[in-house]
Amino acid sequence: MPTVRAPSRPLVLVPARLAATRLPNKPLADIHGEPMIVHVWRRATEAGVGPVVVATDSVDVAEAIKSVGGQAVMTRADHPSGSDRIAEALDQIDPARDFGVVINLQGDLPTLDPLSVRRALTPLEDPDVDISTLVAEITREEEKTAPDVVKMVGSEVTPGRFRCLYFTRATAPTGPGPLYHHIGLYAYRREALERFVKLPPSPLEMREKLEQLRALEAGMRVDAVKVDAVPLGVDTPEDLERARALLIHAAEGVPS
Repeated sequence: MPTVRAPSRPLVLVPARLAATRLPNKPLADIHGEPMIVHVWRRATEAGVGPVVVATDSVDVAEAIKSVGGQAVMTRADHPSGSDRIAEALDQIDPARDFGVVINLQGDLPTLDPLSVRRALTPLEDPDVDISTLVAEITREEEKTAPDVVKMVGSEVTPGRFRCLYFTRATAPTGPGPLYHHIGLYAYRREALERFVKLPPSPLEMREKLEQLRALEAGMRVDAVKVDAVPLGVDTPEDLERARALLIHAAEGVPS
């Protein structure tokens, strides 16, 4: 049995770019008087796991974060993924390598439960785990067959924690039992992130259009922790309206 140890000092990085096709200028979309990226920054800060930095290619996004007392770093505009963007940001922010764990938190999750950010760190207490992520049990029948709902196939190693074997847009695994919706939040060991972004896109990654398969195909260990609900990812104007409705209490001065 591996020796259990506490994760190294964590840093939360939030990649944010303006070039979204379905919802232009998405990070700056207004939710009750504040840009969406500010709501995400607040959720990450409330998690209390470590410093939170927004990595962006937009001066406007950076200024929005700085205006509420947050930290932002400018990155190149040509990154193919958020993972590549946070890798550049990490080199800028921490050349001394003081941070050993990096949480990649998507900038379009304004309703994320801060406790989920903290839970994502727990698998990294096992030194055999390279990357950790989150899943939630699928309860709606239509989501079991929806290709935009990514499923995690894995083996439960302890109650509520899984060793991930595969990710797919198909309905899997077959047979009786629960299906799990993958949530795109990742906690990387620093060395794992650095290795990951240097790997070329893998065959299954390109086939399924799922970046996390690159890590599995390279033999990296990815574990997932079960949480109660999937946070709303804002990709369309309709999603934005749902986020506004869910965060109405924040507009009224009540913690969301």
